[in-house]
Amino acid sequence: MLSLTHSATIALRMLTLAALLMAPVGAVAYSKASGLGIGKQGAGLVLFVTLQRQSMS
Repeated sequence: MLSLTHSATIALRMLTLAALLMAPVGAVAYSKASGLGIGKQGAGLVLFVTLQRQSMS
């Protein structure tokens, strides 16, 4: 029983550490996601058109 408790404590600590490290990345991604996706200019436009053509053929 002691080993199970110890393993659960370590797993909880790892989960907490992962959440703390990923939270800023998630916040930045969320703030950038409010845009309209890939910008339809320059390389974004080329990528968009290429993907659309590939999906049609």
